[in-house]
Amino acid sequence: MAKIIGLTGGIGSGKTTIANYFAEMGVPLYIADDEAKKVMQSEKIVKQIKLAFGDSLFENDVLNRAKLAEIVFNDADKLATLNAIVHPAVKEDFELWLLKNKKYHYVIYEAAILFESGRYKDCDVIVTVTAPEEMRIERVVKRDKTTREQVLSRMKMQWDDEKRISLSNFVINNSNLKIAREEVVKILKILNIKQNQS
Repeated sequence: MAKIIGLTGGIGSGKTTIANYFAEMGVPLYIADDEAKKVMQSEKIVKQIKLAFGDSLFENDVLNRAKLAEIVFNDADKLATLNAIVHPAVKEDFELWLLKNKKYHYVIYEAAILFESGRYKDCDVIVTVTAPEEMRIERVVKRDKTTREQVLSRMKMQWDDEKRISLSNFVINNSNLKIAREEVVKILKILNIKQNQS
């Protein structure tokens, strides 16, 4: 079975960019947040979300993600409730994906809350992506067309870099994309992963 490289970082750190660098170099990539969005469209999960949060979050059976985000990122208990619904389904989905990619030596599991969810315990190697706080805030404000205050409230729900780094094997500072890409190449060499895993 392939070994799992857990890739994480705080909101706005640019972890998806780094994940894509690994993918370009031939390491299969599973983006947990993207897969969670798909999982949340399944009938079973929709039912559970309706039970926990009410029907008002749905318009014609389509989940209003912005409304849900506003609720959970301002209430730790509600965030925990949502995670308890979504995480087991994502875990199951990842295990099926892992079986399809078992011929590879390594795969990437990219997740914003790798540590907070406890999923880091399933990883063989952990890479944390960091960037200066102001840069992260600017990136998210621009990307999500949101406010600084909303970004800060989401940051408060996540572990800080210091805590993540203490449990990581590698750290990539993503304030300069060229240097960050070189760090990915270095990690591949250290783990003895040949590009395209041939």
